Amino acid sequence: MATLKDANIGQTVKVKKLNGEGAVKRRIMDMGITKGVEIYIRKVAPLGDPIEVTVRGYELSLRKADAEMIEV
Repeated sequence: MATLKDANIGQTVKVKKLNGEGAVKRRIMDMGITKGVEIYIRKVAPLGDPIEVTVRGYELSLRKADAEMIEV
């Protein structure tokens, strides 16, 4: 099971499933990250946190903890 956290810079991945529950899952979905959407990995900060991605045409920064909940 690969997660968004494991994806490499420059890679485009497709969301298979969102793990997590309640408010956290809701927040990720509110950001436009839903099953089937494609995410392009733009940058990863030097210490790995946060991860900069492009989703549905806009840029987004995700914490590593949130990226781990997104199965790709």
